[in-house]
Amino acid sequence: MIYLDNSATTIPDPSVIESFQKTTEKFFANPSSIHQLGGATEKLLHAAKQQAASLLQVEPNEIIFTSGGTEGNNIAIKGIALEHQNRGKHIITTATEHPSVDEACHSLESLGFEVTVLPVDEEGRVHVNDVKEAIRNDTILVSVMHVNNELGTIQPIEEIGKLLSNYPKLYFHVDAVQSLGKVPLDIQRSRIDLCSFSGHKIHGLKGTGILYVNKQTSLFPLFHGGGQENGLRSGTENVAGAVSMGRALRLIKEKQQNETSHLQLMHDFLWEKLENMDGVQINSPKNGAPHILNLSVPRIKPEVMIHMLGKKGIYISTKSACSSKEKDESKVLAACGLPREIAVSGLRISLSYNNTQEEMERFVVSLEEAIHEFKEVLR
Repeated sequence: MIYLDNSATTIPDPSVIESFQKTTEKFFANPSSIHQLGGATEKLLHAAKQQAASLLQVEPNEIIFTSGGTEGNNIAIKGIALEHQNRGKHIITTATEHPSVDEACHSLESLGFEVTVLPVDEEGRVHVNDVKEAIRNDTILVSVMHVNNELGTIQPIEEIGKLLSNYPKLYFHVDAVQSLGKVPLDIQRSRIDLCSFSGHKIHGLKGTGILYVNKQTSLFPLFHGGGQENGLRSGTENVAGAVSMGRALRLIKEKQQNETSHLQLMHDFLWEKLENMDGVQINSPKNGAPHILNLSVPRIKPEVMIHMLGKKGIYISTKSACSSKEKDESKVLAACGLPREIAVSGLRISLSYNNTQEEMERFVVSLEEAIHEFKEVLR
């Protein structure tokens, strides 16, 4: 098997699974319980929070454990909107956001909020000046993803953060689900107020994630109850999930430090081969994230290509996994101004540090064979 759909989800690391299982077995108590076992479980939860904070270079009380990127994005966007609506009801985002950001923003329109969706250039990048021009007196939130999940486009987060620092009452949210462990992001330097992460994108477990909330940022909680997670996410904590998330975060940070060149070499090899392959158009920017490469094979339906490669034991995807079963064109590719025949035929190759150069070579050969087989059928 050659698994090249890592932006949809990654294969869980065995040690992450082991950490979850051991914690579940030995620290099953409710961390809010006042007996000794509850206290030991609470202590472990705090240790997981301290570990995550250290790895992300933030403070432990700024870490909120979530069920993943979608929940983190919703808590951040709706939490800011509901908490600060008396000051303004204007939100700025971009045309290429993940559905969990896009839909969260637009859901607020029924409550009287106004959403400005900024355009992107042909590479999927938003211009900082467009952000500046869109800011109004009633703007309360700007939400921009770090790395696009379909194209791998890296947004100018640090530059946007620098701009927004001139507007102290405006909050900055970043969806960093696709960049964690692959593309560096300095939360403090980028002046980010809220940042979403997901465990299952970094060889962790589904149902785990982190939302960074700057200690000076106030949110309206979406869940009310016992006041867990600084009052922002009431409910008995998933301690085993938090511990496994900390483990996955530590492992991916180590790989980022030691194996980034390996990821980049595989990406560059694919780019060179695909650029010269007959019938293939690369849609991703060349200077994008090292783990995502989007291409189109016009006149061949993406699901046909995916199934042909799947029969060879090679797994890729089309669009975001959250919208891949929709039959219309890719919203992201269309936003970049690409013609419809390209926007409806996008294929996404997404790598992990576990992939090998040999797998890249086999994929290129198999893709070329699949294209040739399809052309033979049409004759």
